[in-house]
Amino acid sequence: MSLAGKVAIVTGSGRGLGLAYAQELARQGASVVVNDVDAATAADAVAGIEAAGGNAVSVVAPVGSTQTAQQLVQTAVDTYGRLDILVTNAGVLRDKTLWKMSDDDFDTVVGVHLRGTFTCAREAATYMRDNEIAGRIICIGSPTGQRGNFGQTNYAAAKAGIVAFARTWSLELARAGITVNAVVPTALTAMTATIPIYADVVKAYEAGEPLPRQIRQEHALGGPEDVAPLVVWLASEGSASVTGQAIGIGGDKLSIYSHSTEIALEYREGGWSPEAIDAAWPVTFAGHQQSSGITLPPLE
Repeated sequence: MSLAGKVAIVTGSGRGLGLAYAQELARQGASVVVNDVDAATAADAVAGIEAAGGNAVSVVAPVGSTQTAQQLVQTAVDTYGRLDILVTNAGVLRDKTLWKMSDDDFDTVVGVHLRGTFTCAREAATYMRDNEIAGRIICIGSPTGQRGNFGQTNYAAAKAGIVAFARTWSLELARAGITVNAVVPTALTAMTATIPIYADVVKAYEAGEPLPRQIRQEHALGGPEDVAPLVVWLASEGSASVTGQAIGIGGDKLSIYSHSTEIALEYREGGWSPEAIDAAWPVTFAGHQQSSGITLPPLE
């Protein structure tokens, strides 16, 4: 899985999952552009990578604007001579129920996650195509985008859109040899610690205690370091034939998500009236209704 000679950008990589991606990419030989909105956090991330023998430089800027996207790509090219890998990880949360969510709550989350992924991917893809680089674009999704989650209208919409980006861009960039995939991670992070049922689990993990099998498998939760190997593999030559996929990873679990697809259907000559739909629904469709939200087994 050597990435020697490759150059990667990881947005939102000052801490948490993004930092784990940047560290592992560097450990496998890639030079990394670290991105964060806080200068001290970004500097610490770069220092840690360099102390471990890797190469890193930072760009301190919020993603979303075309200007930041251009700065990230230009920094990679000016510092290391090229760009091969983009990981769009940067994100924020503004959780509220629909009736309490403000325009700013919605726009902030969509601006960072969805627009930030779009502007950075557009800039990276343009550079890769113009320079005939068979690069890798790795977009970070979420289980919330796959199933919805209470209080996360903005985040769910953005993360669902990111998977749609990956599906679409995989088609548009295939001829250039650029793969695009979405990673759907689950991990114990500062965000997970805010979920009441996981507060004690996060404390135990941070204290260095081994995680129970139930947590690592049924809840698919480990540390950020358990997610990073998938990002490295998707960045490597080993995944050259994999594109347009949504791939889940966390703890001991690796999975692949299906496309949305029709699971029940019926034809009616001449079309459907409300009464005909009412009659057909309990017979053909009711048993196939899908649940919303993320359901997990209770902790022992």
